[in-house]
Amino acid sequence: MRLLPHRRLALPAVAALTAGLLTVLAPAGSAPPPASAATASALTADLDRLLTDPRLAGATAAVKVVDADTGEVLYAHDSQHLVLPASTMKLVTSAAALDLLGTGYRFGTDVLAAGRSDAGVLRGDLVLRGGGDPSLLAQDLDALAGQVAESGVRLVTGSLDYDASRYDDVPLGSGWAWDDEPYYYSPQISALTLASDTDYDMGTLQVTLTPGEPGKPAAVRVVPADTGVEITGSVTTGGAGSGYSVDVTRRHGTGEIVLSGSLPADNGPDDEWVTVNDPAEVTARVFAAALARHGVRVLGRGPVAAATPDGARRVAHHDSAPLGDLLVPFLKLSNNGIAEHLVKEMGRVGDGDGSWSAGLARTADFLHRNGLDPTPARQADGSGLSRYDLVTADRYTALLAHARKQPWFATWYEALPIAGNPDRMVGGTLANRMRGTAAAGNVHAKTGSMSGVNTLAGYVTSPEGRNLVFAVLVNDFAGASPRPVIDQIAVRLAAGPAPAEQLRAQVERGSADPSDEPSPSTGARGRTWD
Repeated sequence: MRLLPHRRLALPAVAALTAGLLTVLAPAGSAPPPASAATASALTADLDRLLTDPRLAGATAAVKVVDADTGEVLYAHDSQHLVLPASTMKLVTSAAALDLLGTGYRFGTDVLAAGRSDAGVLRGDLVLRGGGDPSLLAQDLDALAGQVAESGVRLVTGSLDYDASRYDDVPLGSGWAWDDEPYYYSPQISALTLASDTDYDMGTLQVTLTPGEPGKPAAVRVVPADTGVEITGSVTTGGAGSGYSVDVTRRHGTGEIVLSGSLPADNGPDDEWVTVNDPAEVTARVFAAALARHGVRVLGRGPVAAATPDGARRVAHHDSAPLGDLLVPFLKLSNNGIAEHLVKEMGRVGDGDGSWSAGLARTADFLHRNGLDPTPARQADGSGLSRYDLVTADRYTALLAHARKQPWFATWYEALPIAGNPDRMVGGTLANRMRGTAAAGNVHAKTGSMSGVNTLAGYVTSPEGRNLVFAVLVNDFAGASPRPVIDQIAVRLAAGPAPAEQLRAQVERGSADPSDEPSPSTGARGRTWD
Protein backbone atom coordinates (compact mmCIF):
# COMPACT_ATOMS: atom_id res chain seq x y z
CA MET A 1 0.00 0.00 0.00
CA ARG A 2 1.03 3.60 -0.45
CA LEU A 3 3.19 4.64 2.45
CA LEU A 4 1.85 8.16 2.97
CA PRO A 5 -1.88 9.06 3.02
CA HIS A 6 -2.72 10.23 -0.48
CA ARG A 7 -4.84 13.21 -1.44
CA ARG A 8 -5.17 14.62 -4.91
CA LEU A 9 -4.11 18.22 -4.48
CA ALA A 10 -3.25 20.92 -6.95
CA LEU A 11 0.38 21.88 -6.51
CA PRO A 12 0.37 24.77 -4.02
CA ALA A 13 2.53 27.80 -4.60
CA VAL A 14 5.23 28.07 -1.97
CA ALA A 15 3.87 30.34 0.74
CA ALA A 16 5.63 33.66 1.29
CA LEU A 17 7.52 33.85 4.56
CA THR A 18 6.33 36.29 7.18
CA ALA A 19 8.51 39.23 8.02
CA GLY A 20 9.13 37.78 11.45
CA LEU A 21 10.26 34.45 10.02
CA LEU A 22 12.59 36.18 7.61
CA THR A 23 14.09 38.06 10.54
CA VAL A 24 14.77 34.82 12.36
CA LEU A 25 16.26 33.07 9.34
CA ALA A 26 18.33 35.85 7.85
CA PRO A 27 22.01 35.90 8.80
CA ALA A 28 21.89 38.26 11.74
CA GLY A 29 24.26 41.17 12.18
CA SER A 30 23.61 41.01 15.91
CA ALA A 31 23.87 37.27 16.44
CA PRO A 32 23.75 35.90 20.00
CA PRO A 33 27.14 35.70 21.68
CA PRO A 34 29.03 32.41 21.51
CA ALA A 35 27.56 29.63 23.61
CA SER A 36 28.79 29.69 27.17
CA ALA A 37 30.98 26.88 28.39
CA ALA A 38 28.16 25.72 30.64
CA THR A 39 25.64 25.68 27.78
CA ALA A 40 28.03 23.80 25.46
CA SER A 41 28.88 21.35 28.22
CA ALA A 42 25.20 20.68 28.96
CA LEU A 43 24.47 20.06 25.27
CA THR A 44 27.43 17.70 24.95
CA ALA A 45 26.39 15.76 28.03
CA ASP A 46 22.77 15.48 26.89
CA LEU A 47 23.56 14.37 23.34
CA ASP A 48 26.24 11.96 24.53
CA ARG A 49 23.65 10.45 26.85
CA LEU A 50 21.07 10.12 24.08
CA LEU A 51 23.60 8.34 21.87
CA THR A 52 23.94 5.58 24.50
CA ASP A 53 20.38 4.46 23.72
CA PRO A 54 20.27 0.65 23.27
CA ARG A 55 18.72 1.09 19.81
CA LEU A 56 22.08 2.49 18.68
CA ALA A 57 24.09 -0.45 20.01
CA GLY A 58 26.47 -1.53 17.23
CA ALA A 59 25.27 1.26 14.93
CA THR A 60 27.20 4.20 13.50
CA ALA A 61 25.87 7.62 14.52
CA ALA A 62 27.37 10.67 12.83
CA VAL A 63 26.10 13.85 14.48
CA LYS A 64 26.97 17.53 14.18
CA VAL A 65 25.36 20.74 15.47
CA VAL A 66 26.60 24.18 14.38
CA ASP A 67 25.56 27.74 15.17
CA ALA A 68 24.71 28.93 11.65
CA ASP A 69 25.41 32.58 12.40
CA THR A 70 28.82 32.23 14.03
CA GLY A 71 30.04 28.91 12.65
CA GLU A 72 30.68 27.68 16.19
CA VAL A 73 30.60 23.89 16.42
CA LEU A 74 28.34 23.10 19.37
CA TYR A 75 28.55 19.31 19.10
CA ALA A 76 30.28 16.74 16.92
CA HIS A 77 30.31 12.96 17.13
CA ASP A 78 31.93 10.98 14.32
CA SER A 79 30.97 13.84 12.02
CA GLN A 80 33.68 12.91 9.50
CA HIS A 81 32.55 9.29 9.21
CA LEU A 82 31.22 8.31 5.78
CA VAL A 83 27.68 6.93 6.04
CA LEU A 84 24.70 6.20 3.80
CA PRO A 85 22.47 9.27 3.61
CA ALA A 86 19.22 7.79 2.22
CA SER A 87 16.91 10.64 1.18
CA THR A 88 18.84 13.41 2.92
CA MET A 89 20.90 13.28 -0.28
CA LYS A 90 18.07 15.37 -1.76
CA LEU A 91 19.45 18.35 0.18
CA VAL A 92 22.55 18.29 -2.01
CA THR A 93 20.65 17.71 -5.25
CA SER A 94 18.07 20.42 -4.66
CA ALA A 95 20.65 23.02 -3.59
CA ALA A 96 22.82 22.33 -6.64
CA ALA A 97 19.78 22.52 -8.94
CA LEU A 98 18.65 25.83 -7.46
CA ASP A 99 22.18 27.18 -7.88
CA LEU A 100 22.40 26.18 -11.56
CA LEU A 101 18.78 26.36 -12.75
CA GLY A 102 17.12 28.87 -10.39
CA THR A 103 13.69 28.86 -8.74
CA GLY A 104 11.93 29.98 -11.92
CA TYR A 105 13.23 27.18 -14.14
CA ARG A 106 10.53 25.26 -16.05
CA PHE A 107 10.54 22.02 -18.00
CA GLY A 108 8.92 22.16 -21.43
CA THR A 109 7.16 19.52 -23.53
CA ASP A 110 6.66 20.07 -27.26
CA VAL A 111 4.65 18.67 -30.13
CA LEU A 112 6.27 19.27 -33.49
CA ALA A 113 5.17 18.81 -37.09
CA ALA A 114 7.78 17.27 -39.38
CA GLY A 115 6.36 17.89 -42.82
CA ARG A 116 4.20 20.22 -44.88
CA SER A 117 0.69 21.11 -43.74
CA ASP A 118 -2.09 21.85 -46.19
CA ALA A 119 -5.85 22.15 -45.55
CA GLY A 120 -5.64 20.37 -42.19
CA VAL A 121 -3.39 17.58 -43.49
CA LEU A 122 0.13 17.14 -42.13
CA ARG A 123 2.07 15.32 -44.82
CA GLY A 124 4.70 13.89 -42.54
CA ASP A 125 5.13 12.87 -38.90
CA LEU A 126 3.92 14.34 -35.64
CA VAL A 127 6.50 14.27 -32.83
CA LEU A 128 5.94 14.37 -29.07
CA ARG A 129 9.25 15.61 -27.64
CA GLY A 130 10.01 15.29 -23.93
CA GLY A 131 11.77 18.08 -22.11
CA GLY A 132 12.43 16.23 -18.87
CA ASP A 133 9.24 17.37 -17.12
CA PRO A 134 8.80 15.20 -13.98
CA SER A 135 5.31 16.61 -13.38
CA LEU A 136 3.59 15.94 -16.72
CA LEU A 137 0.02 14.68 -16.21
CA ALA A 138 -2.54 13.07 -18.51
CA GLN A 139 -4.54 16.32 -18.57
CA ASP A 140 -1.43 18.12 -19.81
CA LEU A 141 -1.18 15.68 -22.72
CA ASP A 142 -4.87 16.25 -23.40
CA ALA A 143 -4.26 20.00 -23.52
CA LEU A 144 -1.36 19.47 -25.92
CA ALA A 145 -3.59 17.37 -28.16
CA GLY A 146 -6.15 20.18 -28.06
CA GLN A 147 -3.48 22.66 -29.17
CA VAL A 148 -2.59 20.39 -32.10
CA ALA A 149 -6.24 20.36 -33.21
CA GLU A 150 -6.51 24.13 -32.77
CA SER A 151 -3.45 24.58 -34.96
CA GLY A 152 -5.49 23.16 -37.82
CA VAL A 153 -3.93 19.70 -38.02
CA ARG A 154 -6.67 17.10 -38.43
CA LEU A 155 -4.95 14.35 -40.38
CA VAL A 156 -1.36 13.09 -40.09
CA THR A 157 -0.28 10.99 -43.05
CA GLY A 158 2.91 9.84 -41.31
CA SER A 159 3.46 8.35 -37.88
CA LEU A 160 3.22 9.58 -34.30
CA ASP A 161 6.80 9.67 -33.04
CA TYR A 162 8.11 10.29 -29.55
CA ASP A 163 11.50 11.76 -28.72
CA ALA A 164 13.07 11.25 -25.28
CA SER A 165 16.61 12.07 -26.40
CA ARG A 166 17.04 15.06 -24.07
CA TYR A 167 18.32 12.52 -21.54
CA ASP A 168 20.40 9.42 -22.08
CA ASP A 169 18.80 5.97 -22.27
CA VAL A 170 19.96 4.73 -18.84
CA PRO A 171 16.68 4.25 -16.94
CA LEU A 172 17.84 3.25 -13.45
CA GLY A 173 20.43 4.68 -11.09
CA SER A 174 23.70 3.05 -10.14
CA GLY A 175 23.37 0.97 -7.00
CA TRP A 176 19.57 0.69 -7.14
CA ALA A 177 18.23 -2.72 -6.10
CA TRP A 178 16.63 -4.79 -8.86
CA ASP A 179 13.79 -5.90 -6.58
CA ASP A 180 12.81 -2.28 -5.92
CA GLU A 181 12.04 -1.73 -9.61
CA PRO A 182 8.25 -2.31 -9.45
CA TYR A 183 7.72 0.19 -6.65
CA TYR A 184 6.74 3.82 -7.18
CA TYR A 185 9.83 5.15 -5.43
CA SER A 186 12.12 3.49 -8.02
CA PRO A 187 10.80 4.70 -11.40
CA GLN A 188 12.62 4.48 -14.69
CA ILE A 189 13.98 7.94 -15.56
CA SER A 190 13.16 9.31 -19.01
CA ALA A 191 13.01 12.77 -20.57
CA LEU A 192 9.46 11.88 -21.62
CA THR A 193 7.45 10.48 -18.74
CA LEU A 194 4.00 10.77 -17.23
CA ALA A 195 2.95 11.14 -13.60
CA SER A 196 -0.08 9.25 -12.35
CA ASP A 197 -1.00 11.77 -9.64
CA THR A 198 -0.36 15.27 -8.35
CA ASP A 199 2.37 13.98 -6.04
CA TYR A 200 4.18 13.59 -9.38
CA ASP A 201 5.03 9.92 -9.06
CA MET A 202 6.25 9.83 -12.64
CA GLY A 203 6.69 6.62 -14.57
CA THR A 204 3.95 4.91 -12.56
CA LEU A 205 0.39 3.69 -12.83
CA GLN A 206 -2.15 4.20 -10.07
CA VAL A 207 -4.17 1.00 -9.73
CA THR A 208 -7.41 1.38 -7.76
CA LEU A 209 -8.96 -1.85 -6.51
CA THR A 210 -12.59 -1.80 -5.34
CA PRO A 211 -13.90 -4.91 -3.54
CA GLY A 212 -16.94 -6.68 -4.95
CA GLU A 213 -18.98 -9.52 -3.56
CA PRO A 214 -17.04 -12.05 -1.45
CA GLY A 215 -15.38 -14.58 -3.72
CA LYS A 216 -15.54 -12.25 -6.74
CA PRO A 217 -12.61 -10.32 -8.24
CA ALA A 218 -12.11 -6.74 -7.14
CA ALA A 219 -12.84 -4.11 -9.80
CA VAL A 220 -9.71 -2.56 -11.33
CA ARG A 221 -9.27 1.02 -12.52
CA VAL A 222 -5.97 2.30 -13.90
CA VAL A 223 -4.79 5.93 -14.02
CA PRO A 224 -3.71 7.16 -16.46
CA ALA A 225 -5.93 5.29 -18.88
CA ASP A 226 -5.03 4.35 -22.45
CA THR A 227 -1.49 3.24 -21.62
CA GLY A 228 -1.77 -0.12 -23.36
CA VAL A 229 -0.01 -1.76 -20.38
CA GLU A 230 -0.77 -5.47 -19.99
CA ILE A 231 -2.43 -6.32 -16.65
CA THR A 232 -2.73 -9.96 -15.63
CA GLY A 233 -4.01 -11.81 -12.59
CA SER A 234 -6.66 -10.52 -10.21
CA VAL A 235 -7.37 -9.58 -6.61
CA THR A 236 -10.05 -11.64 -4.87
CA THR A 237 -12.68 -10.09 -2.62
CA GLY A 238 -12.56 -11.77 0.77
CA GLY A 239 -15.22 -11.77 3.45
CA ALA A 240 -15.78 -8.74 5.64
CA GLY A 241 -12.98 -8.48 8.17
CA SER A 242 -10.78 -10.94 6.30
CA GLY A 243 -7.07 -10.34 5.83
CA TYR A 244 -5.46 -7.95 3.38
CA SER A 245 -2.86 -9.51 1.07
CA VAL A 246 -2.95 -7.40 -2.09
CA ASP A 247 0.17 -7.35 -4.25
CA VAL A 248 0.51 -5.21 -7.37
CA THR A 249 3.87 -5.67 -9.02
CA ARG A 250 5.59 -5.60 -12.41
CA ARG A 251 7.20 -8.73 -13.75
CA HIS A 252 10.95 -8.12 -13.84
CA GLY A 253 12.29 -6.99 -17.20
CA THR A 254 8.82 -6.61 -18.74
CA GLY A 255 5.89 -4.22 -18.80
CA GLU A 256 3.43 -6.79 -17.46
CA ILE A 257 1.58 -5.69 -14.29
CA VAL A 258 0.57 -8.64 -12.13
CA LEU A 259 -2.26 -8.55 -9.58
CA SER A 260 -2.68 -11.07 -6.78
CA GLY A 261 -3.97 -11.47 -3.25
CA SER A 262 -7.20 -10.65 -1.45
CA LEU A 263 -9.06 -7.53 -0.31
CA PRO A 264 -11.74 -7.58 2.45
CA ALA A 265 -15.27 -6.90 1.23
CA ASP A 266 -15.66 -4.08 3.76
CA ASN A 267 -12.41 -2.41 2.65
CA GLY A 268 -12.77 0.86 0.78
CA PRO A 269 -11.17 1.36 -2.62
CA ASP A 270 -7.46 0.61 -2.33
CA ASP A 271 -4.87 2.61 -4.28
CA GLU A 272 -1.59 1.01 -5.33
CA TRP A 273 1.23 2.45 -7.41
CA VAL A 274 3.47 0.45 -9.73
CA THR A 275 6.19 1.52 -12.16
CA VAL A 276 5.93 1.07 -15.91
CA ASN A 277 8.54 -0.22 -18.32
CA ASP A 278 9.62 2.37 -20.95
CA PRO A 279 7.81 5.49 -19.64
CA ALA A 280 8.33 7.35 -22.94
CA GLU A 281 6.36 4.80 -24.95
CA VAL A 282 3.60 4.69 -22.33
CA THR A 283 3.36 8.50 -22.39
CA ALA A 284 3.14 8.51 -26.18
CA ARG A 285 0.26 5.99 -26.07
CA VAL A 286 -1.68 8.23 -23.73
CA PHE A 287 -1.01 11.17 -26.06
CA ALA A 288 -2.18 9.14 -29.07
CA ALA A 289 -5.51 8.51 -27.34
CA ALA A 290 -5.80 12.23 -26.54
CA LEU A 291 -5.22 13.13 -30.20
CA ALA A 292 -8.01 10.77 -31.22
CA ARG A 293 -10.39 12.37 -28.72
CA HIS A 294 -9.63 15.77 -30.22
CA GLY A 295 -10.30 14.55 -33.73
CA VAL A 296 -6.71 14.29 -34.92
CA ARG A 297 -6.25 11.12 -36.99
CA VAL A 298 -2.83 9.51 -37.49
CA LEU A 299 -2.62 7.23 -40.54
CA GLY A 300 0.89 5.89 -40.04
CA ARG A 301 2.21 3.49 -37.46
CA GLY A 302 2.98 4.56 -33.98
CA PRO A 303 3.88 5.53 -31.46
CA VAL A 304 7.45 5.18 -32.71
CA ALA A 305 10.66 6.21 -30.92
CA ALA A 306 12.49 8.63 -33.21
CA ALA A 307 14.64 11.74 -33.04
CA THR A 308 12.97 15.00 -34.01
CA PRO A 309 13.94 15.88 -37.62
CA ASP A 310 15.70 19.16 -38.32
CA GLY A 311 13.28 21.84 -39.41
CA ALA A 312 10.27 20.45 -37.54
CA ARG A 313 8.01 23.28 -36.37
CA ARG A 314 6.34 23.49 -32.98
CA VAL A 315 2.56 23.24 -32.96
CA ALA A 316 1.96 22.75 -29.22
CA HIS A 317 3.82 23.43 -25.98
CA HIS A 318 3.40 22.83 -22.26
CA ASP A 319 5.47 24.31 -19.43
CA SER A 320 5.78 22.77 -15.98
CA ALA A 321 5.34 24.76 -12.79
CA PRO A 322 8.55 26.58 -11.82
CA LEU A 323 11.22 24.66 -9.94
CA GLY A 324 10.49 26.66 -6.80
CA ASP A 325 6.99 25.13 -6.72
CA LEU A 326 8.15 21.63 -7.68
CA LEU A 327 10.37 21.67 -4.59
CA VAL A 328 7.25 21.17 -2.45
CA PRO A 329 6.37 17.62 -3.58
CA PHE A 330 10.05 16.91 -4.15
CA LEU A 331 11.23 17.64 -0.62
CA LYS A 332 8.04 17.39 1.45
CA LEU A 333 7.11 13.98 0.02
CA SER A 334 10.67 12.93 -0.83
CA ASN A 335 9.99 12.29 -4.50
CA ASN A 336 12.89 10.22 -5.86
CA GLY A 337 12.03 10.70 -9.50
CA ILE A 338 12.15 14.49 -9.32
CA ALA A 339 15.61 14.21 -7.78
CA GLU A 340 16.93 12.17 -10.69
CA HIS A 341 15.32 14.45 -13.28
CA LEU A 342 17.11 17.39 -11.68
CA VAL A 343 20.44 15.59 -11.88
CA LYS A 344 20.04 14.80 -15.58
CA GLU A 345 18.67 18.27 -16.30
CA MET A 346 21.73 19.86 -14.67
CA GLY A 347 23.90 17.75 -16.95
CA ARG A 348 21.89 18.73 -20.00
CA VAL A 349 21.83 22.47 -19.20
CA GLY A 350 25.41 22.63 -17.99
CA ASP A 351 27.14 20.35 -20.48
CA GLY A 352 24.60 19.36 -23.11
CA ASP A 353 24.62 15.83 -21.67
CA GLY A 354 21.46 14.61 -19.92
CA SER A 355 23.15 11.84 -17.96
CA TRP A 356 23.76 10.98 -14.33
CA SER A 357 27.52 11.36 -14.77
CA ALA A 358 27.24 14.88 -16.23
CA GLY A 359 24.67 16.00 -13.69
CA LEU A 360 26.61 14.63 -10.75
CA ALA A 361 29.73 16.38 -12.03
CA ARG A 362 27.76 19.63 -11.95
CA THR A 363 26.67 18.86 -8.40
CA ALA A 364 30.26 18.19 -7.35
CA ASP A 365 31.33 21.45 -8.98
CA PHE A 366 28.68 23.36 -6.99
CA LEU A 367 29.96 21.88 -3.74
CA HIS A 368 33.62 22.51 -4.57
CA ARG A 369 33.15 26.10 -5.77
CA ASN A 370 31.47 26.96 -2.48
CA GLY A 371 33.84 25.08 -0.20
CA LEU A 372 31.17 22.57 0.78
CA ASP A 373 33.34 19.49 0.41
CA PRO A 374 35.39 19.58 3.64
CA THR A 375 35.42 15.78 3.75
CA PRO A 376 35.42 13.06 1.08
CA ALA A 377 32.05 11.78 -0.11
CA ARG A 378 30.48 9.82 -2.94
CA GLN A 379 27.26 10.65 -4.76
CA ALA A 380 25.90 8.07 -7.18
CA ASP A 381 22.38 9.46 -7.70
CA GLY A 382 20.20 12.41 -6.79
CA SER A 383 17.68 10.81 -4.45
CA GLY A 384 19.73 8.72 -2.04
CA LEU A 385 18.21 5.46 -3.23
CA SER A 386 21.65 4.17 -4.22
CA ARG A 387 23.61 2.06 -1.78
CA TYR A 388 26.77 3.60 -3.24
CA ASP A 389 26.09 7.05 -1.78
CA LEU A 390 28.29 8.16 1.13
CA VAL A 391 28.29 11.48 2.99
CA THR A 392 29.42 13.00 6.28
CA ALA A 393 27.62 15.14 8.85
CA ASP A 394 30.33 17.75 8.22
CA ARG A 395 29.24 18.13 4.60
CA TYR A 396 25.60 18.53 5.51
CA THR A 397 26.11 21.21 8.13
CA ALA A 398 28.40 23.12 5.76
CA LEU A 399 25.73 22.96 3.04
CA LEU A 400 22.91 23.96 5.38
CA ALA A 401 24.84 26.98 6.66
CA HIS A 402 25.79 28.03 3.12
CA ALA A 403 22.20 27.80 1.88
CA ARG A 404 21.03 30.47 4.35
CA LYS A 405 23.01 33.08 2.43
CA GLN A 406 21.54 32.22 -0.99
CA PRO A 407 18.73 34.09 -2.78
CA TRP A 408 16.73 30.87 -3.07
CA PHE A 409 16.95 30.01 0.62
CA ALA A 410 13.43 31.07 1.69
CA THR A 411 11.86 28.88 -1.01
CA TRP A 412 14.08 25.92 -0.11
CA TYR A 413 13.56 26.30 3.64
CA GLU A 414 9.76 26.34 3.33
CA ALA A 415 9.84 23.29 1.02
CA LEU A 416 11.55 21.17 3.68
CA PRO A 417 9.30 18.98 5.86
CA ILE A 418 8.19 20.82 9.01
CA ALA A 419 8.01 18.81 12.23
CA GLY A 420 4.59 18.06 13.66
CA ASN A 421 2.45 19.77 11.02
CA PRO A 422 -0.31 17.30 10.03
CA ASP A 423 -0.83 18.83 6.58
CA ARG A 424 1.15 16.49 4.33
CA MET A 425 2.03 19.35 1.97
CA VAL A 426 3.54 21.22 4.92
CA GLY A 427 4.72 18.59 7.38
CA GLY A 428 5.57 16.11 4.65
CA THR A 429 7.56 13.18 6.02
CA LEU A 430 7.76 14.92 9.42
CA ALA A 431 3.99 15.36 9.71
CA ASN A 432 3.65 12.61 12.33
CA ARG A 433 6.84 13.34 14.23
CA MET A 434 7.56 15.57 17.26
CA ARG A 435 4.00 16.86 17.53
CA GLY A 436 3.35 18.96 20.60
CA THR A 437 7.06 19.45 21.33
CA ALA A 438 9.28 22.50 21.06
CA ALA A 439 10.45 21.07 17.72
CA ALA A 440 6.95 21.21 16.18
CA GLY A 441 6.77 24.03 13.65
CA ASN A 442 10.40 24.78 14.45
CA VAL A 443 12.42 21.98 12.88
CA HIS A 444 12.62 22.22 9.08
CA ALA A 445 14.60 19.18 7.97
CA LYS A 446 15.00 16.46 5.37
CA THR A 447 14.37 12.92 6.47
CA GLY A 448 15.95 9.75 5.13
CA SER A 449 15.18 6.09 5.68
CA MET A 450 16.02 2.74 4.16
CA SER A 451 16.93 -0.62 5.65
CA GLY A 452 19.55 -0.03 8.33
CA VAL A 453 19.59 3.74 7.70
CA ASN A 454 17.73 6.59 9.41
CA THR A 455 18.77 10.21 8.97
CA LEU A 456 17.65 13.77 9.60
CA ALA A 457 19.36 17.04 8.65
CA GLY A 458 18.12 20.61 8.70
CA TYR A 459 17.40 23.66 10.79
CA VAL A 460 16.16 24.41 14.30
CA THR A 461 16.02 27.53 16.46
CA SER A 462 17.22 27.06 20.04
CA PRO A 463 15.41 28.51 23.09
CA GLU A 464 18.02 31.29 23.17
CA GLY A 465 17.14 32.26 19.58
CA ARG A 466 20.20 30.68 17.98
CA ASN A 467 19.86 29.53 14.38
CA LEU A 468 21.25 26.02 14.39
CA VAL A 469 22.02 23.60 11.58
CA PHE A 470 22.27 19.93 12.43
CA ALA A 471 22.74 16.49 10.92
CA VAL A 472 22.02 13.15 12.59
CA LEU A 473 22.94 10.19 10.38
CA VAL A 474 22.47 6.68 11.79
CA ASN A 475 23.63 3.58 9.89
CA ASP A 476 24.13 -0.12 10.48
CA PHE A 477 21.28 -0.92 12.86
CA ALA A 478 19.48 -4.22 12.52
CA GLY A 479 16.87 -4.04 15.27
CA ALA A 480 14.36 -1.39 16.30
CA SER A 481 14.47 1.88 14.41
CA PRO A 482 16.57 4.60 16.06
CA ARG A 483 14.24 7.27 14.71
CA PRO A 484 12.88 8.14 18.20
CA VAL A 485 16.44 8.86 19.33
CA ILE A 486 16.97 11.13 16.34
CA ASP A 487 13.76 12.97 17.23
CA GLN A 488 14.89 13.30 20.84
CA ILE A 489 18.07 15.02 19.63
CA ALA A 490 16.02 17.46 17.52
CA VAL A 491 13.67 18.18 20.44
CA ARG A 492 16.65 18.74 22.74
CA LEU A 493 18.05 21.33 20.32
CA ALA A 494 14.67 23.09 20.17
CA ALA A 495 13.78 22.88 23.87
CA GLY A 496 17.07 23.18 25.72
CA PRO A 497 18.34 21.01 28.59
CA ALA A 498 15.99 18.24 29.69
CA PRO A 499 16.38 14.78 31.20
CA ALA A 500 16.54 12.00 28.65
CA GLU A 501 13.40 10.43 30.12
CA GLN A 502 11.50 13.67 29.56
CA LEU A 503 12.69 13.95 25.97
CA ARG A 504 11.73 10.34 25.35
CA ALA A 505 8.24 10.89 26.73
CA GLN A 506 7.74 14.03 24.62
CA VAL A 507 8.76 12.25 21.43
CA GLU A 508 6.53 9.28 22.18
CA ARG A 509 3.55 11.55 22.81
CA GLY A 510 4.35 13.61 19.72
CA SER A 511 4.46 10.72 17.25
CA ALA A 512 1.49 9.11 15.55
CA ASP A 513 0.38 5.65 16.57
CA PRO A 514 2.90 3.13 15.20
CA SER A 515 0.22 1.52 13.07
CA ASP A 516 -0.12 4.84 11.20
CA GLU A 517 3.57 5.29 10.56
CA PRO A 518 5.02 4.67 7.11
CA SER A 519 7.40 1.75 7.20
CA PRO A 520 9.16 -0.49 4.71
CA SER A 521 6.94 -3.32 3.50
CA THR A 522 9.96 -5.59 3.37
CA GLY A 523 13.00 -4.63 5.38
CA ALA A 524 15.37 -6.54 3.10
CA ARG A 525 14.39 -4.42 0.12
CA GLY A 526 15.91 -1.22 1.43
CA ARG A 527 12.70 0.60 0.61
CA THR A 528 13.09 4.38 0.72
CA TRP A 529 9.89 6.05 1.83
CA ASP A 530 11.32 9.35 3.01
